[in-house]
Amino acid sequence: MQTLEEDIKELIIEVLQLEDIGPADIDSAAPLFGDGLGLDSIDALELGVALQKRYGITLSANSEETRKHFASVQALAALVANHNQ
Repeated sequence: MQTLEEDIKELIIEVLQLEDIGPADIDSAAPLFGDGLGLDSIDALELGVALQKRYGITLSANSEETRKHFASVQALAALVANHNQ
């Protein structure tokens, strides 16, 4: 799971063009929105599309479950890991 979390961190940095941040700067358990990484709804949309392309997962934009998956890098990694089983 650690490698998957690192891959997702790198994807976040690449897709959202976070030039001043590295994977080590992102806490896997920290929130992606608000006080954590500070992502917004546009970032979520871009990240969702990238996750769908890279991992083949399907996400619903207005789903409460999708919001839970986007809570942290750990939650995204769990979603991808469960999808690939």
